[in-house]
Amino acid sequence: MLLKSIEVAIQMLKKLLDALFGLSNQRASAAHFEPRTPKAIKRDYSRVSEPAAVSKLPTARTIKGMCYVIDGDTIVISGTKIRIAGIDAPELEHPWGKKSKFALISMCKGTLVTAFIREEISYDRIVAKCLLPDGTDVAAELVKQGLALDWPIFSGGEYTHLEPHDARKRLWRAAARQKGHMNAFRSEVKPRRNQD
Repeated sequence: MLLKSIEVAIQMLKKLLDALFGLSNQRASAAHFEPRTPKAIKRDYSRVSEPAAVSKLPTARTIKGMCYVIDGDTIVISGTKIRIAGIDAPELEHPWGKKSKFALISMCKGTLVTAFIREEISYDRIVAKCLLPDGTDVAAELVKQGLALDWPIFSGGEYTHLEPHDARKRLWRAAARQKGHMNAFRSEVKPRRNQD
């Protein structure tokens, strides 16, 4: 009885190894098992008929669809993370960050957003100019409202004339990041002391 159980277990092990590694012509017992070289592993994987991994980057030059807003300058359309081109909005934990996000939400809510993809990539996001169905440039609208800054290095100064006069003072952290002052960007906002 014990011998029959061992034979059944060996047969199951052979089937499992054959399914995993294609060892139909090799013996699967521990005494005859030889480690395979990486070349053999590569050859075995070439026979697998699973579809190739799909890239997250879109192949089209435009993406159109409903969007999900992550922050003041990042949206997601059809599973693709998109950085709105040419502007810099404050991070969520910084002053005006949540207000910038909610302004973008109210602008895009219930409408199809068209993203015209550019060549550059920002971290894990593609960069695109985003337009609403009526032709409104999302970046220009955020800059007009004083909830994002023009980033001249990336926009060529396209939105500079739209910035309110006090926008750089209000969004000082984003302005500091543009100048390369990352310590100011990373520092915590400390409450003012009362001078009684």
